[in-house]
Amino acid sequence: MFSRYKKPTDGAPKKAKAAVIEAPAAPEAAAAPAPEAKSAMIRRPSARKPAEAQGADKERKRKERMGEIKLELHRELLENLNLAALDTATEKDLRNEISQITSEILEEKGIVLNRDDRQTLNKELYDEVRGLGPLETLLQDDTVNDILVNGPHQIFIERAGKLELSDVTFKDERHLLRIIDKIVSAVGRRVDESNPYVDARLQDGSRFNAMVPPIAVDGSLVSIRKFKKDKLGIDDLVGFGAFTEEMAAYLQAAVATRLNIIVSGGTGSGKTTTLNALSSFIDNAERILTIEDTAELQLQQTHVGRMESRPPNVEGKGEVSPRDCLKNALRMRPDRIIVGETRGEEVIDMLQAMNTGHDGSMTTIHANSARDGVSRLENMIAMAGIEMPIKAVRSQISSAVNLIVQASRLQDGSRRMTSITEITGMEGDVISMQEIFRYQRVGLTPDNKIIGHFTATGVRSHYSERFRMWGYDLPASIYDPIRVEGR
Repeated sequence: MFSRYKKPTDGAPKKAKAAVIEAPAAPEAAAAPAPEAKSAMIRRPSARKPAEAQGADKERKRKERMGEIKLELHRELLENLNLAALDTATEKDLRNEISQITSEILEEKGIVLNRDDRQTLNKELYDEVRGLGPLETLLQDDTVNDILVNGPHQIFIERAGKLELSDVTFKDERHLLRIIDKIVSAVGRRVDESNPYVDARLQDGSRFNAMVPPIAVDGSLVSIRKFKKDKLGIDDLVGFGAFTEEMAAYLQAAVATRLNIIVSGGTGSGKTTTLNALSSFIDNAERILTIEDTAELQLQQTHVGRMESRPPNVEGKGEVSPRDCLKNALRMRPDRIIVGETRGEEVIDMLQAMNTGHDGSMTTIHANSARDGVSRLENMIAMAGIEMPIKAVRSQISSAVNLIVQASRLQDGSRRMTSITEITGMEGDVISMQEIFRYQRVGLTPDNKIIGHFTATGVRSHYSERFRMWGYDLPASIYDPIRVEGR
């Protein structure tokens, strides 16, 4: 009856009582009770009307029933599909095959669905067989930046910097664990009770992290940082208002003249995006080596060597740490070394590389300001177990790092380059720094959008002469402390 993707079946078809899934009826109108007087100073969520609650309950029950049918059909598909032939199947052929097998199974079981439900069911079944189940719809939505799963029944998404609860759910914890295992096994990693957390990447490069029970108490926790299909360049970030053209010209000079740069910021502030954009100023003739825990940098040069660290195997052996990668990278004749994130003992080798001829190296760290970033570098050196006087540590940092770019995600969800700070040397036991550009907040709109502008501080760059010698003679006007651009 069907093509090579369906297994041959034996015996008479099964019969079952017919089940009909109907679309929810329109809720009847109901007058909402008059709300009690509330204080105008306190914002409270509006109560759901009885009719809305009734409609939502019907929709929930309908989705639960559809989920049960999908789970049952998925089991049947696994028994009927020729899994060995799926690798060579085209998407069109497989979709047609799933549709035909599903129609036969629904007819055998006496389940009647309308056209929309049938199309939705076929798509979800295809996602289960070939994709990542319920997550597939969110991964294909370009407006979704992050996917955060808190157990099988609660999936949050981030759009435009704001978190919202999606209507996508898993059937149960076993369903969620199966999708997690499908993701991590594809990259040669594992997650179970003995190793309850894992860091991996999806086929499109999106960063994936999961933690499963018993460590995750209320169900498996999953976070996916989606990989941008389109590489964001400097012009794109300027257009989005992340920083100004004057700041871009300064950063171009800084990267091209091989200053060592650290991009600092909190989680989700856009550090990796900024690092990718800065890399566009690196000359194609230079050899670049990148080191990451999970490969997500999108460098735009032709001569790039990418390395990824590796966790230990089941026996606790075979680990390759970022520090191991960095040590080996120093023997591979790099012009620049870019570390995706510095957060451990590899900071020693990173600073050594910056101090020993690998000018123009870059990395990111988690910190809330440039001064905090320097303190974090000091702490990481101390945690590495190296006993050095604090003055020697700071001297090492001041001679290695030239520039700290601070990226921040503001309360309205927007991302801004809030500060560009130069490290100019040592004054006694203190690292001397000077801020060149900053983002100045001036207020808040009624819809909670931040009002602010970028401005120079009036301080001339410590590296102006270096810029001029390399052919980047920036006009003195870009350092004038005037309002550069309103946002």
